[in-house]
Amino acid sequence: MLEVTSLKKVYRSGEREVEALRDLTFTVDNGDLVCLVGPSGCGKTTLLRCIAGLLEPTAGTVRLDGHPVSGPPPGLAMVFQEYGRSLFPWMSVRDNVELPLKQKKLPRERRTALVEETLDAVGLAGTEKAYPWQLSGGMQQRVAIARAVAYEPSTLLMDEPFAAVDAQTRADLEDLVRALWQRLRVTVLFITHDIDEAVYLGRRVVMLSSSPTVVQDEITIDLPAERDQLHTRADPRFTELRTHVYEQIQAAKRGRPSTEAAV
Repeated sequence: MLEVTSLKKVYRSGEREVEALRDLTFTVDNGDLVCLVGPSGCGKTTLLRCIAGLLEPTAGTVRLDGHPVSGPPPGLAMVFQEYGRSLFPWMSVRDNVELPLKQKKLPRERRTALVEETLDAVGLAGTEKAYPWQLSGGMQQRVAIARAVAYEPSTLLMDEPFAAVDAQTRADLEDLVRALWQRLRVTVLFITHDIDEAVYLGRRVVMLSSSPTVVQDEITIDLPAERDQLHTRADPRFTELRTHVYEQIQAAKRGRPSTEAAV
């Protein structure tokens, strides 16, 4: 289980202080897929970096499987929004995916098998010798996802990973993430600013307030487990859930809780 308790982050520069996160508490059960959504600038990336052990919180705790997070924990992988910066352009697709496996000191045979399996899983079989700059943006993000999955993490953090791709590619990548999650049963915490994406992807959606950030609301997404872009988004229940999340985000922008009834 991922547990975030009373998390607070204050940035200090000289005498100036900016409170990014005020008091965040939520949990993500093992094997769950939870989406975090909130207004622009509400501290979503700051939160994710605290969870990943890349940023030290001012107060509060993050625990993963019962252990306090004080640095990047083993068993955790992260996919960033800026895939162009997370891939090494001078390294082939194979080498990019294999790099963290070398750091785990896995045998060569196991590394080779994992690279082949994950590239096939993300629809990139046959691109092993290509370089990232030879691929489209969507394909580059698939390489980044393959690298994270090949690491065999127990927890996968995703920081607005589809924000920089076109709508068609985004839909394909959303379905890819759900397919990988269902197959691998990895715990996924997915940050997005897109309300429709959060409702389509998640089993739960946690809504954040404006900065300084607290949890505004959270709901269970009771849509069928098998989802597709056409029928799921046309489901009246999808519209109800989306409306609820939208109302909460608008209320967060106004700085007060929504008076809308729970869904």
